[in-house]
Amino acid sequence: MNKEVTLNKIFLRTFGCQMNEYDSELVRSILEAARYVFVDQETEADIILLNTCAVRENANRKVHGAVHAIRHKLNGKPAFIGVLGCIASHLKEELLRDRNFPIDFIAGPDSYRQLPELIKSVVAGPGACPDTGDDDKKGQPHLVDLSDFETYEDIYPSRQEGVNAWIAVMRGCNNFCSFCVVPYARGRERSRAPGGVVAEARHLSADGYKQVTLLGQNVNSYHFGQTDFCDLLGMVSEVDGIERIRFTSPHPKDTSNTLIEVMAINPKVCKHIHFPLQSGNSRILQIMNRSYTKERYLEIVDHMRAQCPDIAITTDIIIGFPTETDEEFEDTVEVMKKVEFDSAFIFKYSPRKGTLAEKKYLDDVPEEKKTERIVTLNKIQMDHSLKRNEAMIGQTVPILIERIKKEEGVSTAAGRSDGNKLVVVPDQNYQIGDFLTVTVMSASPHLLRAEAIDE
Repeated sequence: MNKEVTLNKIFLRTFGCQMNEYDSELVRSILEAARYVFVDQETEADIILLNTCAVRENANRKVHGAVHAIRHKLNGKPAFIGVLGCIASHLKEELLRDRNFPIDFIAGPDSYRQLPELIKSVVAGPGACPDTGDDDKKGQPHLVDLSDFETYEDIYPSRQEGVNAWIAVMRGCNNFCSFCVVPYARGRERSRAPGGVVAEARHLSADGYKQVTLLGQNVNSYHFGQTDFCDLLGMVSEVDGIERIRFTSPHPKDTSNTLIEVMAINPKVCKHIHFPLQSGNSRILQIMNRSYTKERYLEIVDHMRAQCPDIAITTDIIIGFPTETDEEFEDTVEVMKKVEFDSAFIFKYSPRKGTLAEKKYLDDVPEEKKTERIVTLNKIQMDHSLKRNEAMIGQTVPILIERIKKEEGVSTAAGRSDGNKLVVVPDQNYQIGDFLTVTVMSASPHLLRAEAIDE
């Protein structure tokens, strides 16, 4: 019996960011076209794919732990395990040489078109694998070359049901922030043709999606011919049926007054921006290679709030970057207090192999100091999140229902406001994808509780 025909059940698990979620949808589409089928449990699968993130050390540990846990769960059942994505491209040598890491093949984020043939060769056994041009120490199949042009323009992702769909409008990054592996793991920036993005949005609308999120590692540096990111937002907003447009993640250095004006006046572009700070100290920002100062960041935020007073601003912050002093950390505290972010993802610095920071700086901020600083910022952020949410009590806002949940006989519906706030209302036979106008009744740091307005 032909193993290529019988070993066709795939389990796919995704780690990391929204771009990885989108890439998994591409992988699903490519493999479904090659007559593979997807299953919900590892134990049902012939091939197990882990689409990985390499941005933080914890992501690496999660993937290693997952591989060993899967092998244990399989309990001797034969299955091939492949590692995809950023870890595959960024840590290729380690993965291929580690004989204690029980995987069978790896593929980087620009190699997904070749996955069907790669999997066939793995299933067929030694000697059937394509020549990758690399001399590895383990003999494992691997396709990890990065591309200067691959955008998967012609592939419509295979999505699961939901109300939001990701659209990658560009891939890669040219910024080389000193702490970040993305340029090494995903290659240089390249933007999709605007016509392809609009066509995908039209397809999504026909499939019933009402919200799209435009993705890029540095999304507001999108540029294709004479079309910039602001132009692209306008083009997507003209697609009938698409009611909301979000985007992530922009870079402060590429945030123009025009982009802020588009957010303020275009009713389909959501009044929420994820605006990474990383540090509030200008010296630390300089050695992070972030290309802006504390003062410039605050100037942009002031302009956002002047043009769009209801805008919700969220952020990323790294504490304990090499050489960060107590006084420099206090600059980050100061920025947080001035901006009062709606929410923040706050992380301890961890060295990433191959980055400039890892090569140039000793990770010299003690762990206990990092813990102290992250506790401080989390406390500040909780207070700010509660304050900004409580300010919405009594307001009437539209929400897009994302899920229905029933516990102990009580059914609730949850959705997101324009500003990306999680809002919970008593369920009245709503459907996922419904737009609902609600009045906010109470607030916590993490969500709003509301009541629907009869219409």
